[in-house]
Amino acid sequence: MGKKIIAVNAGPRKGWNTDTLINEAAKGAESCGAEVERFDLYRLERFTGCISCFGCKKEAFKGHCIVKDGLTPVLDAIRESDGLIIGSPNYLSEFTAVFRALYERLIFQNLTYNKENPCCNQHPVPVLLIMTSNAGDKAYLDLVGGYKGTFDRFVGPTETLISGNTLQLKDYSKTDWPWNLFDPKAKQERHETVFPEECKKAFEMGAKLVRGQEKA
Repeated sequence: MGKKIIAVNAGPRKGWNTDTLINEAAKGAESCGAEVERFDLYRLERFTGCISCFGCKKEAFKGHCIVKDGLTPVLDAIRESDGLIIGSPNYLSEFTAVFRALYERLIFQNLTYNKENPCCNQHPVPVLLIMTSNAGDKAYLDLVGGYKGTFDRFVGPTETLISGNTLQLKDYSKTDWPWNLFDPKAKQERHETVFPEECKKAFEMGAKLVRGQEKA
């Protein structure tokens, strides 16, 4: 039976950097026979981050967020999956607000506050965490590394892919005021030369998400 991979886009822009890398990773997983189910967080019904109700700390709901909203099918799908591809752009030196909402609820449901057994996740799944950024590739290594550590501990073994210095607009000259912090030509050149290689890497990492389990 084929593997089930969940792909989650925590960025709002269809067809742009984050969306593209997630799609390539999903294609990689599919190339190894996996079924991919996709969620676009900005297009779900209304949801919130963790509301600290502590329902998931009761034995009957251990490992399950009990709040019912637009994130419920995402959390349910991840819980039953064989792998997770999740990507977000960097906004103001952080992942997006919708990413954070899912992250809070995904992690907190598995946190026990128990020293001997801090995580109650009975079904660890491998994760591919993707971040795109207008800043350079190395600007947010600590940020991504922090998220990786938490995913490692509460979701499953996590690999990361950072795409920096991304192209934000097709034509920077059409903005209402000069965006002179950037070199549009350099960004376009990187988009045409480096970004395709990152897409190939995303494809291979998506495939590895499936192949790694087959070898385990």
